[in-house]
Amino acid sequence: MKQRMSIDTAEPTIYKVMAQADKLINEFDLDPKTKELIKIRVSQINGCGYCINYHTKDARKLGETEQRLYALSAWWETPFFSEEEHLILKLSEEITKISNGGVSDKVFEQALKMFGEQKLAQLIFIIITINSWNRLAISTHIVAEQD
Repeated sequence: MKQRMSIDTAEPTIYKVMAQADKLINEFDLDPKTKELIKIRVSQINGCGYCINYHTKDARKLGETEQRLYALSAWWETPFFSEEEHLILKLSEEITKISNGGVSDKVFEQALKMFGEQKLAQLIFIIITINSWNRLAISTHIVAEQD
Protein backbone atom coordinates (compact mmCIF):
# COMPACT_ATOMS: atom_id res chain seq x y z
CA MET A 1 0.00 0.00 0.00
CA LYS A 2 1.27 3.42 -0.91
CA GLN A 3 0.46 6.56 1.04
CA ARG A 4 -1.91 8.74 -0.98
CA MET A 5 -1.07 12.08 0.58
CA SER A 6 0.25 13.69 3.74
CA ILE A 7 -2.42 15.64 5.61
CA ASP A 8 0.20 17.54 7.60
CA THR A 9 1.85 18.72 4.38
CA ALA A 10 -1.36 19.39 2.43
CA GLU A 11 -3.08 21.27 5.26
CA PRO A 12 -0.85 21.69 8.33
CA THR A 13 -3.61 23.27 10.42
CA ILE A 14 -5.62 20.02 10.38
CA TYR A 15 -2.70 18.11 11.80
CA LYS A 16 -2.06 20.82 14.41
CA VAL A 17 -5.69 20.67 15.60
CA MET A 18 -5.54 16.88 15.88
CA ALA A 19 -2.22 17.08 17.73
CA GLN A 20 -3.80 19.64 20.09
CA ALA A 21 -6.61 17.16 20.78
CA ASP A 22 -4.02 14.50 21.66
CA LYS A 23 -2.24 16.95 23.96
CA LEU A 24 -5.52 17.60 25.78
CA ILE A 25 -6.20 13.87 26.07
CA ASN A 26 -2.77 13.37 27.66
CA GLU A 27 -3.80 15.84 30.38
CA PHE A 28 -6.98 13.92 31.30
CA ASP A 29 -6.85 12.19 34.67
CA LEU A 30 -7.41 8.72 33.22
CA ASP A 31 -5.11 5.72 33.33
CA PRO A 32 -2.74 5.96 30.33
CA LYS A 33 -3.12 2.22 29.60
CA THR A 34 -6.90 2.65 29.48
CA LYS A 35 -6.49 5.47 26.97
CA GLU A 36 -4.39 3.16 24.80
CA LEU A 37 -6.91 0.31 25.08
CA ILE A 38 -9.58 2.69 23.77
CA LYS A 39 -7.37 3.76 20.88
CA ILE A 40 -6.47 0.18 19.98
CA ARG A 41 -10.02 -1.18 20.18
CA VAL A 42 -11.50 1.66 18.12
CA SER A 43 -8.70 1.21 15.57
CA GLN A 44 -9.44 -2.53 15.40
CA ILE A 45 -13.11 -1.83 14.68
CA ASN A 46 -12.22 0.72 12.00
CA GLY A 47 -9.47 -1.44 10.49
CA CYS A 48 -6.71 1.14 10.91
CA GLY A 49 -3.47 -0.79 10.73
CA TYR A 50 -1.33 2.29 11.26
CA CYS A 51 -3.09 3.23 14.52
CA ILE A 52 -3.21 -0.37 15.80
CA ASN A 53 0.53 -0.66 15.26
CA TYR A 54 1.25 2.72 16.86
CA HIS A 55 -0.95 2.33 19.92
CA THR A 56 -0.07 -1.29 20.73
CA LYS A 57 3.57 -0.19 20.89
CA ASP A 58 2.61 2.69 23.19
CA ALA A 59 0.53 0.36 25.37
CA ARG A 60 3.41 -2.09 25.75
CA LYS A 61 5.73 0.78 26.75
CA LEU A 62 3.22 1.64 29.49
CA GLY A 63 3.31 -1.95 30.76
CA GLU A 64 0.21 -3.35 29.09
CA THR A 65 0.41 -7.14 28.82
CA GLU A 66 0.60 -9.10 25.61
CA GLN A 67 -2.26 -11.28 26.84
CA ARG A 68 -4.65 -8.34 27.17
CA LEU A 69 -3.57 -6.87 23.84
CA TYR A 70 -4.18 -10.18 22.09
CA ALA A 71 -7.57 -10.59 23.75
CA LEU A 72 -8.75 -7.01 23.19
CA SER A 73 -10.64 -7.85 19.99
CA ALA A 74 -12.82 -10.22 22.08
CA TRP A 75 -12.61 -8.45 25.44
CA TRP A 76 -16.13 -9.53 26.49
CA GLU A 77 -15.10 -13.20 26.21
CA THR A 78 -12.16 -12.98 28.61
CA PRO A 79 -11.61 -12.40 32.33
CA PHE A 80 -8.70 -10.03 31.64
CA PHE A 81 -10.57 -6.70 31.82
CA SER A 82 -12.13 -4.95 34.81
CA GLU A 83 -15.77 -3.91 35.09
CA GLU A 84 -14.71 -0.31 34.40
CA GLU A 85 -12.77 -1.37 31.31
CA HIS A 86 -15.75 -3.41 30.09
CA LEU A 87 -17.94 -0.34 30.24
CA ILE A 88 -15.32 1.86 28.57
CA LEU A 89 -14.83 -0.66 25.76
CA LYS A 90 -18.61 -1.03 25.28
CA LEU A 91 -18.95 2.76 25.12
CA SER A 92 -16.06 2.88 22.65
CA GLU A 93 -17.75 0.33 20.41
CA GLU A 94 -21.15 2.03 20.49
CA ILE A 95 -19.69 5.44 19.66
CA THR A 96 -17.49 3.99 16.91
CA LYS A 97 -20.46 2.12 15.42
CA ILE A 98 -22.79 5.08 15.99
CA SER A 99 -24.75 4.42 12.79
CA ASN A 100 -25.97 1.15 14.35
CA GLY A 101 -28.42 2.97 16.61
CA GLY A 102 -26.22 5.34 18.54
CA VAL A 103 -25.15 4.98 22.13
CA SER A 104 -27.71 3.02 24.11
CA ASP A 105 -29.38 4.65 27.10
CA LYS A 106 -28.21 1.72 29.23
CA VAL A 107 -24.52 2.16 28.39
CA PHE A 108 -24.70 5.95 28.66
CA GLU A 109 -26.43 5.84 32.06
CA GLN A 110 -24.04 3.19 33.39
CA ALA A 111 -21.07 5.27 32.23
CA LEU A 112 -22.50 8.45 33.71
CA LYS A 113 -23.08 6.70 37.03
CA MET A 114 -19.64 5.08 37.10
CA PHE A 115 -17.55 7.99 35.82
CA GLY A 116 -19.53 11.20 36.34
CA GLU A 117 -20.06 13.89 33.71
CA GLN A 118 -16.50 15.18 33.39
CA LYS A 119 -14.81 11.79 33.05
CA LEU A 120 -17.55 10.59 30.68
CA ALA A 121 -17.03 13.70 28.54
CA GLN A 122 -13.31 12.95 28.47
CA LEU A 123 -13.92 9.33 27.47
CA ILE A 124 -16.23 10.43 24.66
CA PHE A 125 -13.59 12.89 23.45
CA ILE A 126 -10.87 10.22 23.42
CA ILE A 127 -13.14 7.91 21.43
CA ILE A 128 -14.12 10.51 18.83
CA THR A 129 -10.54 11.72 18.50
CA ILE A 130 -9.14 8.27 17.69
CA ASN A 131 -12.04 7.74 15.29
CA SER A 132 -10.95 10.94 13.54
CA TRP A 133 -7.31 9.82 13.43
CA ASN A 134 -8.42 6.45 12.01
CA ARG A 135 -10.38 8.15 9.25
CA LEU A 136 -7.46 10.40 8.36
CA ALA A 137 -5.03 7.47 8.31
CA ILE A 138 -7.29 5.13 6.36
CA SER A 139 -8.43 7.66 3.76
CA THR A 140 -4.86 8.79 3.04
CA HIS A 141 -3.28 5.31 3.43
CA ILE A 142 -0.80 6.18 6.14
CA VAL A 143 1.43 3.13 6.25
CA ALA A 144 2.49 1.47 9.49
CA GLU A 145 6.21 1.26 10.03
CA GLN A 146 7.76 -2.18 10.31
CA ASP A 147 10.11 -2.84 13.22
